[in-house]
Amino acid sequence: MHTVRRRRALLGAALGLVVAYTALAGAQPSLNGSGQPLTHHDPTSLAPVRWPARGQAALVISHDRPAGSRHEQPVPIASLAKVMTAYLTLRRYPLNDGDDGFAPAATENQAQAEIEEAAEDQSVVAVRPGEQLTERQLLQALLIPSGNNIAEMLAARVDGSETRFVAEMNAEARALGMDHTNYSDPTGFDPGTVSTAADQLRIFRRAMRFPVFRQIVSMPSVTLPIAGTLTNYNPLIAEGYAGKTGSSSAAGGCLAFFTHLSVGGHELTAVGVVLGQGEGGDTRAILAAAGEAAQQLVDSVARGPN
Repeated sequence: MHTVRRRRALLGAALGLVVAYTALAGAQPSLNGSGQPLTHHDPTSLAPVRWPARGQAALVISHDRPAGSRHEQPVPIASLAKVMTAYLTLRRYPLNDGDDGFAPAATENQAQAEIEEAAEDQSVVAVRPGEQLTERQLLQALLIPSGNNIAEMLAARVDGSETRFVAEMNAEARALGMDHTNYSDPTGFDPGTVSTAADQLRIFRRAMRFPVFRQIVSMPSVTLPIAGTLTNYNPLIAEGYAGKTGSSSAAGGCLAFFTHLSVGGHELTAVGVVLGQGEGGDTRAILAAAGEAAQQLVDSVARGPN
């Protein structure tokens, strides 16, 4: 009789632990914009995240579940759209170390498009008719100086037309659970291309699975045959924050980034996205605001518990 009671007591205690653990697990932050502090699963306790006062942000530390600022709504994301463009290109045509991939020759129409888009003050990379840029070089031109014309060239190469490529962008967004995202172009120049920080964090982490993507967004500059040496717009590249920028008067300053930090002797990786930082049309100023917001996110975690 005592043995039966003891077994029942032990079973009750075990069930209580399961219920408590489930409750704690359910309280962990996720991609729902809860704004809850991140909780790490190693012995280090992380400090609450200091979310930006304006715009929105999402962050994940190492293998924890992502968290986001409150009340995220779809907003223009400018050139962060090119993360999806790069991802779909690499998914279709993966690059290994030393591979350069396909090398299409630029057409007359593509060269003319670059001239016309430059006249509209778009971000472009100079190309000439017949110039052959490899897939690797096109991805560098897409992600470092953020060439809109390069995004269009990749779209045509991957799917035969921008229309089909944009359809694939949106299909992939749905497949990845990016339910608050709509792509209207492969560049992000169209303000109809909208998303949330949480959704962009999801595609950025996917793209980071490709080593060539991580390597390119870590480069401070690139030198191309016709365009010459082009500098990364990322204001934090020298501070060890790799990533992709986006900026426009509609989108403000945007930055998808990853960096490393040390908390309590543990080496961790922070991956995040900030949207809608700064105001106005001064690219340098709004990207600086995005960089400050990204550093604020990471620094608030790196402080550790008070």
